[in-house]
Amino acid sequence: MPIHVIRPDISCEFRDPFDCDEQIVKALTTMSAFVALADGRVDASEREEAVSYIERYRLAPSISRQRVGEFFDAQAQHLEDRDFADLIAVALRRTAALSLTFDVVRIAETTAAADRHVDANEVQVIKLIRLIVTSVEPQQGNCPINGGSD
Repeated sequence: MPIHVIRPDISCEFRDPFDCDEQIVKALTTMSAFVALADGRVDASEREEAVSYIERYRLAPSISRQRVGEFFDAQAQHLEDRDFADLIAVALRRTAALSLTFDVVRIAETTAAADRHVDANEVQVIKLIRLIVTSVEPQQGNCPINGGSD
């Protein structure tokens, strides 16, 4: 399969488009699941909004809607089952590397609002995400998404 330039503004970003789409989905579903879990549970409408956001903006066209939902479920389960700091760090590294800063904040906001109630903990998580993504800039000259573990 040929390798294509996915995001030309990121140096060394010659990647298989399916791999890039998977990286995008992992990053965005992790962050949306993180916000959804902030109030102690994931509402079905929050999951649906996260999946719809990725589909609506065609952020990962090679990955089916069903598979995006499966990624969301898996990331939510990982966040519930273990210390989530490493999982969040990897997701944020991906968002910076793939120029998804706007999308990570927007998907966090729309996920939090999906159940028509934005909990105070969700607001705090969104503020934290904003703070982190605005202070993190992609590294030039290397591929930071390759440095993290899944």
